[in-house]
Amino acid sequence: MTGNDANGMLVLLGPDGQWYYPPTDISSSVPTVLDPNQITIPVSGSGEATNLTIPTTVSAGRIWLAQGTLQFSVVLGSSGPALVEPSVTGPSQHSTNWGFVELTYTSDGVVYTDISYVDFVSMNLGIELTGTDTGTQTTPGLQPNALQTLCDALANQTAADGYPWNDLCVTDGQGQPIRVIAPSDYMQLNADAFSDYWTSYVDQVWSTYASQPLTINSQAGQEGDITCTASGDVLTCTDDSGASATFAQPSAADIFSCASGPFALDGSSTAVQQAVVPRLCAAINRSTLLLDGGNVQPDGVTADCYYTASTATNWYSKLVHQLEIAGRGYAFAYDDVTPDSTSSSEDTPNQSGEVVSASPQE
Repeated sequence: MTGNDANGMLVLLGPDGQWYYPPTDISSSVPTVLDPNQITIPVSGSGEATNLTIPTTVSAGRIWLAQGTLQFSVVLGSSGPALVEPSVTGPSQHSTNWGFVELTYTSDGVVYTDISYVDFVSMNLGIELTGTDTGTQTTPGLQPNALQTLCDALANQTAADGYPWNDLCVTDGQGQPIRVIAPSDYMQLNADAFSDYWTSYVDQVWSTYASQPLTINSQAGQEGDITCTASGDVLTCTDDSGASATFAQPSAADIFSCASGPFALDGSSTAVQQAVVPRLCAAINRSTLLLDGGNVQPDGVTADCYYTASTATNWYSKLVHQLEIAGRGYAFAYDDVTPDSTSSSEDTPNQSGEVVSASPQE
């Protein structure tokens, strides 16, 4: 288990049930491999429970599981050791079956946890969270044999449109699927692979909202309804107070990652940018901006219309959701963007599958 403690320092859970703090006398450029004996907790593969206790609050936590050994390293960052995670595209863990679930435990005693397929699909994991306030909530993960089914479906999509969806499937030495990587990760190695995939769709979106407004509900933000209009290649979004931000047309890499180009956010990003980026990028990945009701995001289109556009869509995310038993689990970075009428409860689940309890049971 990895995460950040209350002071923002990197921690890893040791087999003794205590946080392991990596050494600080390390290089800022050459990764220092961590001793697996300090951070690895053996678990049974026969269905027996392994009980873990989290020593303190933790943010941005991940519980990693692997059939084999994963290599974790650190480099010295500006605020201390920074984690170098196992790579889904590198050769070192090429034939290792592994995955993770995400978890945050706050100082108020609230637990947030979810399954993430943002970067890849591999080991089939599910989560169950029981709280005195919520009862038992589950995100059950993928259907049996989902990996092979996903590879087959991606190959079919390549046959249909000519884009290298089939190459997202990574096989082991015996030719069996070991994981499927997301388009954003694939493009880090093959920058031109989907370079023009979204071009026509984005052009249509910008053209559509040159003649009518796009309304983005800031939801939990204080910006109210944000109105966006396009002029040329630039979308200008303005909130109720008159504050505005501009967004250039995103590239395929920007869209699949939701983290570069006009979708890059940092400490200097304005409130309008922070409100628009998740909702606009989600709408493009789900291809909802040209549908009836798509001029109001995210409230104008329901989940049953996601990924149904006849033009471009994020086929990786679409197929992952189809193969999830309950249709829930992050399949791109902002998959938690949800209409106001939808909560994360079992009755009206959001797409991300995040489950939350303010009174989790031990």
